Amino acid sequence: MADFDTGRTLAERFRRHAGSDTHLYGHLMRRMADDLDGGGPVAAVCRGYEDVPVGAAVQLRILAAVFRLVLTGRADELLPYYPVLGGTADPASAWPVFREVLAEHADEVHAALAVAPQTNEVGRSAALLAGLGFLRTRGLPLEIDLVELGASAGLNLLLPHYLLSGERWRWGDPASPLHLTGAIEGAFAAPEIRIARAVGCDVAPIDLTDPDQVLWLRSFVWPFSPARHARLDAALAVAREHPPRVERGSADDWLPGIVETSAMPVVWHSITRQYWPAGVTARVERELADHGARHRCARIWLEYVPGERMPLLGVDLWDGAGGWEREVLGTVHPHGVPVRLTGAAG
Repeated sequence: MADFDTGRTLAERFRRHAGSDTHLYGHLMRRMADDLDGGGPVAAVCRGYEDVPVGAAVQLRILAAVFRLVLTGRADELLPYYPVLGGTADPASAWPVFREVLAEHADEVHAALAVAPQTNEVGRSAALLAGLGFLRTRGLPLEIDLVELGASAGLNLLLPHYLLSGERWRWGDPASPLHLTGAIEGAFAAPEIRIARAVGCDVAPIDLTDPDQVLWLRSFVWPFSPARHARLDAALAVAREHPPRVERGSADDWLPGIVETSAMPVVWHSITRQYWPAGVTARVERELADHGARHRCARIWLEYVPGERMPLLGVDLWDGAGGWEREVLGTVHPHGVPVRLTGAAG
């Protein structure tokens, strides 16, 4: 469950997510909540979505849809409020302009609510590396297959082509255009690991050769976070040289065929489970438990957990003979860095 997206009404969920944040989206989510309660353009956009499951993050879908309008030159009046596009205006004054844009493009924004957010935060590669490091201390073999569920564009599958570093350690490709500095806080030793195969699935994978789909991906990166946009640009440069492999499919249908063909699968998913139907989640858990009872396998997960404001990073390890262990390694910023190791990992 994503606690930031809970409440009795959709408007309450918008307000909870906004909290007291004074950045552009904090201001806009609070005003969107008021407009929703008042029956304004936000209510029209959200018609039919009032009772979506917790974690659906309708507010992020609206904000990304409007950002796409700005990125494609169809809402230039909002440019002064988008710092990554050069805007410097006070975000607290953006609402009247945003509301007009929303009203003008209500049908398009409403249609966009049908697709779950696609952030593909490459900063989360730090959590993946932290999980691999811990699993190596528990006997994970040197060579593995990386299997990602809800992979989006597959940018985190490119982990070996990135450079990550922290206090007294470096891991990855020194020539990479993407360098995640200060990526992991706490006791950590960069592991020796080889990823023999990296493959993912997504119900709506992003094709990085299609500019329109790259635009969709970019629109979910908050427009006042230049570091995140820079990370995305660097990861896209890596992907042009090393195209990731992402197949279309639902996690529960796709997973069995992949793990059965792998000598040592490490399944990985990050802030995607909240978008899965309950049946999909249940089937994924059953498949992992069943496979793990017969073969060694592992999972690294970065997900929201009820009662926790920040996502947790955890690992599961099955020994293939009925044994299973789980460790929660720490917390992770929703955008990936830093990873703060605690407990067993720290």
